[in-house]
Amino acid sequence: MNMASERIFLWAGLAMGLGMLLGVRLPASPAPSAADPAQAMAAVHQGDRPVATPAATTPPAQPVTAAPVVYGQAGGSPLHGFLARPQDVRNLAKGPLPGIIVIHEWWGLNDNIRDVTRRLAGEGYAALAVDLYGGVTAATPDEAMKLMQASMKDMAAGKANLRQAFDYLTSHEHAPRVGVIGWCFGGGWSLQTALLLPDKIAATVIYYGHLTADKGELATLRMPILGFFGADDQSIPVASVREFESALKSLGKPVEIHVYEGAGHAFANPSGTGYRPQAASDAWTRTVAFLARALKSGPSHA
Repeated sequence: MNMASERIFLWAGLAMGLGMLLGVRLPASPAPSAADPAQAMAAVHQGDRPVATPAATTPPAQPVTAAPVVYGQAGGSPLHGFLARPQDVRNLAKGPLPGIIVIHEWWGLNDNIRDVTRRLAGEGYAALAVDLYGGVTAATPDEAMKLMQASMKDMAAGKANLRQAFDYLTSHEHAPRVGVIGWCFGGGWSLQTALLLPDKIAATVIYYGHLTADKGELATLRMPILGFFGADDQSIPVASVREFESALKSLGKPVEIHVYEGAGHAFANPSGTGYRPQAASDAWTRTVAFLARALKSGPSHA
């Protein structure tokens, strides 16, 4: 991401915080402005809480092993994440597993993200959930806003964090291919990870994350991209989603975008108030199939 984009991304986070502090619910922007969608994102989370429901503890397709892991260093301190892999040793006997970098929502690396990391591992991957908040999670929108603002003040640290996650999966787990997936705040970072490592990431999945239609940036991407968005999401207007999609297609990039009617922001989060089971189920099915095509066959990372 270039310097101008970093400033836009930072101001978007600050604008989000202002909207939350004022309690303002802003309308969706008709233009893909960087600031307006962020302000709207703050509004759509008003009154939301990351409270688990039965759907938030969906078991993986096969038994997995999972545990906290240190995947790198930042400022002399360890980077703590959460790694999950299939339990069946016969999977490992076939060779190293493909890897997936899992990026949390603005709530942080909480139980919901650990659950979905297990589910991804159950599909046959070494899934590493990173932590961009330094071990802290949020229970209220106000707490999440402050954590997100603090994180976005140092974009370089976030990039270094995600680069180390990639290095961990390729060196420690020997993953031949690595994909990235994220939701909300993490959805935006999923795209940024692809832009950071455009010739190394093999698949990118974006759930209602901040986008860019800058063709200069998008031209570097070499992997297929899958995106999921809500038609009623005030924080990520459909117009900006279509601009992103159009820019990628004009560049000849493989992209698949799904916009769900009747769904708003965070529709796939079973521990949030915006959960829409039917849209979430369809998105998950498509995610699993997409990752299998991109990560279980084809060329490995450079």
